[in-house]
This record gives sequence, structure tokens and C-alpha cells, in this order.
Amino acid sequence: MESFLTKLKDITTFIFDVDGVLTDGSVFVTETGEQSRAFNIKDGYALQLAVKCGYNVAAISGSRSKTAIYRLNSLGITDVFMGAQVKSEKFKNYLESKSILAANVLYMGDDIPDLGAMKLAGLPVCPSDAVEEIKAVSAYVSPYGGGKGAARDVIEKVMKIQDKWMSEEAYSW
Repeated sequence: MESFLTKLKDITTFIFDVDGVLTDGSVFVTETGEQSRAFNIKDGYALQLAVKCGYNVAAISGSRSKTAIYRLNSLGITDVFMGAQVKSEKFKNYLESKSILAANVLYMGDDIPDLGAMKLAGLPVCPSDAVEEIKAVSAYVSPYGGGKGAARDVIEKVMKIQDKWMSEEAYSW
């Protein structure tokens, strides 16, 4: 089996679940029913840097959170698929629309709805607090929890092995 580090060299695309991956899974609900989520600023830095360095970055979520869309768009992520009932279908459609090979995709999920898409991805990974079924199919379990730096961890690993992390190219905007 190809090693985790070897697979990092081929990654061109990052796809993330939102709740439990880019957030810690908490949903704050106000008295009026509005919902909000907390995103990690270090994850945000890595996400926007990946976009600026030419990686495809997408999010697939079962949620319909407008605030999540706003946050992701503010980081330069325009491929945001909310309300996804079957994430594997969105995954396949996204790859087809962009002519991306599944082998070049790192997908980070944390719970059962991510399982189908993770099985299709070249490099399935998860945060440390993912459910056991997701950990079982993951090539890598980040030492960081969802919304606590897990996305930054994998983006940084990919960019470092591809010599893009502190490169002049990364900061020439």
C-alpha cells in the first residue's frame, strides 16, 4: 500500500466536510432560531493559502448554514455544496465538472455521512474526534480535533511535501 506521505505529493484538491471538520460540531442557536458556528482562524489561514496557491478547495455539507457559506466564500472557497444528502454524489459531480482524478483528492470527514465520499477519495483523512467508522477508513487521523486545527494540519502537510508552504510563490500576492 502506498504510504500516506507519498500520497501527499499527488494532492491537487482538498474537500472538507463543514460541521465537525471545519467547526467543532457545536451549533449555537439564538432565541430567534438563528444558528452560528465557530471556525478556527488557523484553519482559515491554511484554507485561503491553499486557494491562493492554486489548489482546488471545496466543502460538502449536509447543513444549509448561510454563515458557513459566508465564511468559506470569504476565504476564497467558491465550491461550496450545502444541503448534500448523498455526499458521494456531490463528490463525483464536482470531480467530473473540474476534470479532477479521485487519486488527487484529500477528503476530510468526521461522521457517517462522509463515509461514501471518503471511500472514493485518493486520500481519506479525519480529525482526532471523528467517529470510529471514519477513523477505520482514514489513511491519516490528525492529532487535532474538528474546528481545532485539523484542516490546517493536513493542508500544511501537503504544502510542505510539495515545497509550497513558506515558498515565495505562496506569498507573492
